Amino acid sequence: MSFSNTETVENSKDLKQIDLKLKTNLSLIAFASSLALSFMTANPAQAYPEYQAFVEKNSKRSINCAMCHINEGGPVGNSKGQIGSLSEEELKLLSKARIAFEPGSDVHSPILNEFGNKIISAVGKKKFLEYKTSPEKLAAALGNESDLDTDGIPDAQEYLDGTDPLNKFHGEPVKLFWINLNRCKTHVILTVLAVISINFGLLSLVKGISSIKKK
Repeated sequence: MSFSNTETVENSKDLKQIDLKLKTNLSLIAFASSLALSFMTANPAQAYPEYQAFVEKNSKRSINCAMCHINEGGPVGNSKGQIGSLSEEELKLLSKARIAFEPGSDVHSPILNEFGNKIISAVGKKKFLEYKTSPEKLAAALGNESDLDTDGIPDAQEYLDGTDPLNKFHGEPVKLFWINLNRCKTHVILTVLAVISINFGLLSLVKGISSIKKK
């Protein structure tokens, strides 16, 4: 089986066109990636003051961006945990976190702390943006299962209380007292019984000495 010169030329042209299309597509993909990275650098991740304003009003506490962000000054800047300090790999993680619209996504944003990433993972970026107008709904959406600092107070409640959900020593004092009392109730009961026993023994000893002296 043989091919004519005309067919060979046609096949050669087709291959060149396919090769040209591939190169064009690859160039477009590279350009789009570069544009996306440039866009992220030029347009830093936004902070969401609506949440901070709600927590401060609800808890009567003054808080800063450190509740959800790595940097207490928020995402804008060149310090650690801010957009200007991120590497190319970290920018990719940031981009991935930004499009985690649905709950259950594996989120590791380099500008968010563990609680901030937990929020996006639990409720999704779509709902998080919706809750900007009703920040109180975020607590209900988070539920009471998560307790990142294991202090006994759910993260959702610490959000409402304006306390640090990543610091087991920072919580509503009364709540921490009752939680720790409940955790240590066995030791507390034994201590109380020991004190009562010692006092009873001392009282019996004093009575015994008194009765001997009277004799």
